[in-house]
Amino acid sequence: MLVAFNKPFGVLCQFSGEGDTLANYIDLKNIYPAGRLDKDSEGLLLLTDDGKLQHKIAHPKFDKEKTYIVQVDGQITPEAVAQLAKGVSLKDGLTKPAKAKIINTPDWLWDRNPPVRFRKNIPTSWLELKITEGKNRQVRRMTAHLGFPTLRLIRTQIGDWSLTNINPGCYEPL
Repeated sequence: MLVAFNKPFGVLCQFSGEGDTLANYIDLKNIYPAGRLDKDSEGLLLLTDDGKLQHKIAHPKFDKEKTYIVQVDGQITPEAVAQLAKGVSLKDGLTKPAKAKIINTPDWLWDRNPPVRFRKNIPTSWLELKITEGKNRQVRRMTAHLGFPTLRLIRTQIGDWSLTNINPGCYEPL
């Protein structure tokens, strides 16, 4: 079984423990996340009952491309996008080159609860970022390193699987 879940902001990628967990949204038994999204990130989370499939989705050696829509603090520059495409030097090493482009605010975007902070005198901008690695909080660290801290991070696709038409907090068997 493979399930696509649109993880809301603030939800932990685990079924047990304190706080808002997957158990509050998914009533299926014996499925587990194939990879993770941190508490502050939203979007596509795949879950499965197949250990081999889980490994193929989550392990970096399989180079499964993940697509993110990222809202950053400030007006992102073409130079910053070019640096993302070359790789960014982080404390744990150089990231693999990303596919990055500046985009308009997505028209399909849902409201986030709580909303992203708004500052009248500081613009925000959006980019689409595709990576094949999964270093801890990688996208956030990459944009912050370039001077554009991530305000909102939404994963929209993992390999061929996408978030299309799944509302936040809902899941669909694939």
